[in-house]
Amino acid sequence: MDSTSLTTVRNIGIMAHIDAGKTTVSERILYYTGKTYKIGEVHEGTAVMDFDPEEQARGITIHSAAATCPWKDHMINLIDTPGHVDFTAEVERSLRVLDGAVAVFCGVAGVEPQSETVWRQADRYKIPRLVFVNKLDRAGADFHRVINDIAGRLKANPVAVALPLSTGTDIWGFVDLVEMKAYRYLDQAGVKLAETEFEGDKHMEAEMEREHLVEKVAEYDDEVMHAYLEHQPISAEALRRAIRAGTVKGKVQPVLCGTALKNRGIQPLLDAVIHYLPSPLDVGSHKAHSTKQEGETVEIRPDPDEPFAGLAFKITSDQHGDLTWVRIYSGTLKAGTRVLNVNRDRKEIVSRLWKMYADERIRQDEAVAGDIVAAVGLKETVTGDTLCDARRPVLLERMHFPQTVISMSIEPQSTAERERLGDVLRILAREDPTFQYHVDSETGQTIVAGMGELHLEVLKHRMLRDFNVDARVGAPRVAYRETIRSAVEKEGRFIRQTGGHGQYGIVKLRVEPFKNPDEDNDDPITFVNEIKQGAIDGKFVPAVEQGVREAAQSGVVSGYPLIDIKVTLVDGKQHSTDSSELAFEAAGSIALRAAVEQAGVILLEPLMKVEIVTPNEFFGDITADLMSRRATITNSDVRNELRIIDAQVPLGEMFGYSTVLRGATQGRASYTMEPDVYAPVPQKVAEKLADGLR
Repeated sequence: MDSTSLTTVRNIGIMAHIDAGKTTVSERILYYTGKTYKIGEVHEGTAVMDFDPEEQARGITIHSAAATCPWKDHMINLIDTPGHVDFTAEVERSLRVLDGAVAVFCGVAGVEPQSETVWRQADRYKIPRLVFVNKLDRAGADFHRVINDIAGRLKANPVAVALPLSTGTDIWGFVDLVEMKAYRYLDQAGVKLAETEFEGDKHMEAEMEREHLVEKVAEYDDEVMHAYLEHQPISAEALRRAIRAGTVKGKVQPVLCGTALKNRGIQPLLDAVIHYLPSPLDVGSHKAHSTKQEGETVEIRPDPDEPFAGLAFKITSDQHGDLTWVRIYSGTLKAGTRVLNVNRDRKEIVSRLWKMYADERIRQDEAVAGDIVAAVGLKETVTGDTLCDARRPVLLERMHFPQTVISMSIEPQSTAERERLGDVLRILAREDPTFQYHVDSETGQTIVAGMGELHLEVLKHRMLRDFNVDARVGAPRVAYRETIRSAVEKEGRFIRQTGGHGQYGIVKLRVEPFKNPDEDNDDPITFVNEIKQGAIDGKFVPAVEQGVREAAQSGVVSGYPLIDIKVTLVDGKQHSTDSSELAFEAAGSIALRAAVEQAGVILLEPLMKVEIVTPNEFFGDITADLMSRRATITNSDVRNELRIIDAQVPLGEMFGYSTVLRGATQGRASYTMEPDVYAPVPQKVAEKLADGLR
């Protein structure tokens, strides 16, 4: 693939809050681009992109799915991402490797909690976005209110490039503000479009919106700016060029309209993807870290003739061998070649390459810069690892995943099943970076942890159904954490004398409360080395850090992991012959435990950001119930006949809440929940938890 053809590639993702219509939009894209002959429906369990049995049964997207589809001499690599917060890692790793995204918003609900989450994720990776306001056929839909909601709540710069000719039950056409032409649909399938007249109030509204559009994007194109200042007519081509420039820079977000379920608005959306979202060439070079020279950065250019560099962003277990999804940033990757995994410092063989189409695959001999493919044969590669040509070893930026907030025990029914369970847990943890497991050293139980009740329930079903593991599963438990009250300095000594070489390591640590201000750095422990004048050899410092981190992970007082602390290595002593990495690792662990015990421990619990949408008549009952759950109500809005309640609630009080809410509102209310912050547990609750541990 040469640079000319690279300009026709679009790597995009569909992202949104749950039930905003992401997968329905994706299914229409596949249909109108000719990839499917029949439209798949989420509510019927026939969606191509929701091919997993668990997805079809629940009617939600759990795994991100990819498809490649053509549109007007361009090739779109499309990834449909989940909307449920429990599977936010799927969104995170997809956005990390995409060049653009389509954010879908419900025309009635507007900006919802997970909308904010995915928008922030896209901000982190500086992803240019289009906005598609969906479900405008519903009662209460308001196109302009959604745009204002996006501008206000997301601090974005949305600008309409299309207007619906009507909303509510009859959305039959739209106005293209770039061409200043109106179109209507001639059939239910949404295939046939015809130009139509639009006059009166709608024409005045369109004129005002186009003026606003020109004003917003004029600064990104000299021709448009000049014409705007001189009050001259602006061509559609020039306006598109200005919109594209502003979109690629992330300064504006073009907004389109439609209702995917009724087959309205998808073709203009596809045109906008081609017109406004960037190609790999538009994104340009990516910065990587050189492994040969510390601190040196390397420009990774989207050129097939450059040395190969790619990022493994997803692992999927398969009966024929694990699939490793790779975004290629430069060079060419051929099947049967050997690549370097920089993170593991291991060479791996790419035995086969596949182009993915949901759960189907097409064999590829090679893939080039800008491609997203699945590789078979990589044994040690995990999510976030950099793969590259051994002649140019570089390290691409890794991804950040949130901490787990909920856990449960899982025990094999027999000794023979224990080893099998261990193998399955390793497979699941390799696939999902937000799934963790460990064996409790005191009880011997295997504990699995995830992002929420639904996350663990889906994983449990996979273990029992897909892998046929015979195991007992315990009830979900809250993933509490510990932190410290004050700063303390403590010494840790590990001195052992035997007949031969002994063990000798002494370290002094300063341990203090510390909240890392870097939002992208979710490391619970900040470790700093302040050793001066060679008190201990530099080669022992990593061992001290390892001992500190292992002790922090297992907890000191109640067994919960330590977070939000800073550990500084301030001094130490070593022996010329007896000192070893093992001794300093043990000394670091001893010093941390002693410091934490003296500093005093605060038990922390995860607080969840909860949004409840309910008919007005149930508002009083719901708020009373929330207060009984130690909730803090942060906001309450009215939208038509509905009340939107925002609250912060301890996770431990929310188990089984969906059943309670359905019963209290006759099934008419819904809620969403996502992790927010960790906060101190009230004294009475902490005492109750302590009694449970004894």
